[in-house]
Amino acid sequence: PVIKGTRLSVQYILGLLASGAGFEEILSEYSTINHEDIQACLLFASASLDTSTFIPLTLNSM
Repeated sequence: PVIKGTRLSVQYILGLLASGAGFEEILSEYSTINHEDIQACLLFASASLDTSTFIPLTLNSM
């Protein structure tokens, strides 16, 4: 998914945040988005995790 009206993907914005970029830094670099767009990326990620099922895997040595 991308931020509406842009080519910026949710994954890209989340990656910037995970790399330590703050909201203001992202907003100064990408003038086509606003604070609410970044919040929406975080909410999307949160909702995605709510609907995912995680199954722990173990590695068996051969």
